[in-house]
Amino acid sequence: MSKTVRSARVNATRELILATAERMFAERGVHEVSNRQISEAAGQGNNTAVGYHFGTKTDLVRAIVRKHAEPVEERRRELLAELGEHPSVRDYVTVLVRSATDHMGSLGTPSWFARFSAQLMNDPSLREIQLQESLNSPTLSRLVDGLADHLADLPPAVRIERGDMARHLIIQMTAEFELALAEGTPTARATWAEMTGGLIDGLVGLLTAPVTS
Repeated sequence: MSKTVRSARVNATRELILATAERMFAERGVHEVSNRQISEAAGQGNNTAVGYHFGTKTDLVRAIVRKHAEPVEERRRELLAELGEHPSVRDYVTVLVRSATDHMGSLGTPSWFARFSAQLMNDPSLREIQLQESLNSPTLSRLVDGLADHLADLPPAVRIERGDMARHLIIQMTAEFELALAEGTPTARATWAEMTGGLIDGLVGLLTAPVTS
């Protein structure tokens, strides 16, 4: 077997394991699925295939996060380049949401990335992996700084609180929409694009709402 053929086969195996793990983690939870089960579901005769290709389960989770982070980062960069000279809160929120939902919509149906992300955000130890990867994103830093400038009049505690609310809203709403599409159940919005519009409206309202206490 030539080196090129072997390399292609190894890459194909890695991609198959990543896709299988993402689906199983999304449907059942990261802690409910073993590396052995993933290897078996991916059709690998060697039950240690996950460990061989990725190392620990944490390494596998990080590999899935990075697999999706790259196209989201690229889409965010494109959307930021389209902003005018004086972006508004809505402009920044649009980039924040669309960079994720445009990617999710490109994955087809069924997909599992949104539900996989929700599983991570619901677990403190796994959430840290996703947050660490986010810190390496220059485009996300620009968005966060831009929103912070627009929301500078809010008390610091309120800004932090609303940031947490916004993150959970994005994660949970996209996960629920992805699940509904996969199961063929009715949704308030028929497409990812329509869902994105409603989510942006809600987030802008949340971030700019008056402070009453």
